[in-house]
Amino acid sequence: MNLISKILPAANVVIDFAASDKQTVFESAGVMFERQAGVSSKLVTDALAQREKLCSTGLGQGVAIPHGRIKGLKSPLGAFMRMAEAINFDAPDAKPVGLIFIMLVPEQANEAHLQLLSELATMFSDREFRDALTESADARALHSLFAEWDANAANQRRPAV
Repeated sequence: MNLISKILPAANVVIDFAASDKQTVFESAGVMFERQAGVSSKLVTDALAQREKLCSTGLGQGVAIPHGRIKGLKSPLGAFMRMAEAINFDAPDAKPVGLIFIMLVPEQANEAHLQLLSELATMFSDREFRDALTESADARALHSLFAEWDANAANQRRPAV
């Protein structure tokens, strides 16, 4: 079992999400986390926006991982949105983003935060995984992709440099 599967409930996987900008994504994530986990929507929106001010969480290749630290949060939480139309996320490759994983961590979760971000970066660097996320027909299939992802299998697919 991978780390991400532990923080991503099926209810937090959304397909064909329509938003025109980052702020709308952050606000919608706030509403989702408030509904699913009782975390203040405003607190979530503010934490994501504050982190984004430091530098873009757009990775490139159509992927972004907005994340924030939440005071009082007991354990990390995740959500995944596949956009109906890709949006600008100020990614380093200047490509619009259509795959967004939002992560919240407790305020003091330094090591756990880095491990989760590392696993997400590894997942999203796997082209087959990104393609499968883009092509999956429904939210259940998307959730299964995250739950079943295996770093060892992904590494075996990568050509040696």
